[in-house]
Amino acid sequence: MVKMAGMEEHERKIVIEFCHLLEKSKQLFNGLRDLPQYGHKQWQAYFGRTFDIYTKLWKFQQQHRLVLDTKYALKRWQIGEIASKIGQLYYHYYLRTSETNYLNEAYSFYAAIRGRAYYSRASKEDRSDLMVKKLRYYARFIVVCLLLKKMKLVRELVAELDRHIADYASTYDPEDQVEWNVVLDEIKSFIKAEAMVSVLHADSNPIVLSHRLSPLTTPPVERSQVMNLTLQEILIIGSCTDQVKFSELTMDMFRMLQTLEREPQEDYNHLYDTSPAPLHGSGTGRGSGGYAGVPGSKGYPVENGDRSGKRDNPHKYLLYKPSLSQVLVFLASGFKELPLNGALLLYISADGCFSTTKHPEDMGYDLGGVITNSRRELEHGKKGVHLKEMHCLHPGDIYPFTRRPLFVIVDSDNSFAFQHIPKYFGQPLVTLMSPQDTPPSFQDQQHNGSLFTLFLHSPLTAFCYCCNLTNVPIHHWERCQSYIDRFVTEASRLFTRCRLELSYMQFFGDDFLRLVLVRFVFCDVVLRLHRGFRGRQQRPRAAPPLPDAELLENSALATLVLDLATHLDVATHFRDPPPAPTMHYN
Repeated sequence: MVKMAGMEEHERKIVIEFCHLLEKSKQLFNGLRDLPQYGHKQWQAYFGRTFDIYTKLWKFQQQHRLVLDTKYALKRWQIGEIASKIGQLYYHYYLRTSETNYLNEAYSFYAAIRGRAYYSRASKEDRSDLMVKKLRYYARFIVVCLLLKKMKLVRELVAELDRHIADYASTYDPEDQVEWNVVLDEIKSFIKAEAMVSVLHADSNPIVLSHRLSPLTTPPVERSQVMNLTLQEILIIGSCTDQVKFSELTMDMFRMLQTLEREPQEDYNHLYDTSPAPLHGSGTGRGSGGYAGVPGSKGYPVENGDRSGKRDNPHKYLLYKPSLSQVLVFLASGFKELPLNGALLLYISADGCFSTTKHPEDMGYDLGGVITNSRRELEHGKKGVHLKEMHCLHPGDIYPFTRRPLFVIVDSDNSFAFQHIPKYFGQPLVTLMSPQDTPPSFQDQQHNGSLFTLFLHSPLTAFCYCCNLTNVPIHHWERCQSYIDRFVTEASRLFTRCRLELSYMQFFGDDFLRLVLVRFVFCDVVLRLHRGFRGRQQRPRAAPPLPDAELLENSALATLVLDLATHLDVATHFRDPPPAPTMHYN
């Protein structure tokens, strides 16, 4: 309790107003967890009110810091807690809008907390709950830095988190010590897996590269009238049991979500000792007591930074090991939100759920599917009690959503079960499926993420990995990237020239889907030529099928892959190209 005795009237008003804003902000923040995770409009107004109150609270504590310090005994960890919650607000706003600029805003608040050492005395308060708040802040900051590819800072934060967990354990001997050690192990494993191929500077230090879509990586295209669809809604599901993950992001989810985002247009290099500021110049500037910008409120950008409703990135849902009912609800929500000429993308990275039916009749259910969650339900049959896979997503479960343009990517050891989805409603439909099997030499690395998803995320990284290259000097990398760029350009040209099912051309006008399609072709061509990958099960598959002679076995594309291998001195990993036809003269 704050003692009001001895305060002057204006001081009492300041303290009362601060307490009111603090309590109101906590109520609104706690209410966020009750909002629906799906849909666009149900949560925006509530988020706007929450941002508004935190904007007022942050500005108020800056303007009246002297009174609050002396009369309220405001502690630095309390300021840190407010800043941390604003950072969380921005991070969750990013998750709901897919706009990476909000990630930068979350970063600015988290970095300010560290730079100003708001939590530095949390361990001196003799309260274990404060230490837990500090540890949670570190875990959240690490996630944001991972998504922004600030890997040097990630490693610094992990080292600090390691020390703080040890301090927490030795001071309080807490019951959740094991859980925090698991969190630490997860993030260390995640960082190690993420850096499976290192690009090295001249001084042998690794260089961090971003793999989001940029003007430099967007495949060129000769546009036609049928290219009329844009990717608007995305559902990314990660359910692999033996894959590194951190904070409900598996490695496959982490890679795919970046693949389906553009590079931020504005470069926010926030300094640790500057004040967080609005997104687009509203309010006061950095270094002069700026405060958090509020999306959707007066003077601040709306959801996508553009009042026209146009967004830089498609809207995404991220689901980690969801129940089948969650998958269907979020699919239905994305389906419902699709605008005219909008397309829905469903990406699934999951273990296969295999059927025991010897003679399948119903291709929608008799071939099995993928497991979205490992929970099982008991089924009572004639031969006793056995386990039934309740959370298996079958191809047939997707049929209702083919009423709108649907693009499906399945990364699983039972992916080929999804190749027979019918076009009941005549809408554009494409399914890309990972290889169902990998060579033994690659199987022990499956926990670091799928090779197929890696090809879709960073083709050159996947190529190097296939050839056992773990370190590549930057000058080699840049030269090799030129081969990838030439492949992408040629594959994009061939797509528009060869005979394809109409669905492909309808999707091909979208930058993200075009990028995914040409990278799929690169993956297929590389694995066809690679000596280590043999048999149909070890190559990807597409439905409708892509033409072999005109595209997947095209000699120009094969030559580019082999030239890339020669440049990297790994040509022995690949089969010799077919000999040129011999000319006979009579």
